[in-house]
Amino acid sequence: MEQNSQEVRTRNQERIAFLLVVGVIFPLLAILAVAGYGFLVWMWQLLFAGPPSA
Repeated sequence: MEQNSQEVRTRNQERIAFLLVVGVIFPLLAILAVAGYGFLVWMWQLLFAGPPSA
């Protein structure tokens, strides 16, 4: 009986962890990756390359 309760608890914890990763962590990582790339391009243009029209 106790093992069945433990399995249900573990399954619920895994489901919560999965939803947290898929719903919060992956989207934040994607946003940070795009923002970081944009920042790097901005700094490269500012320091080395000049504006895109130059």
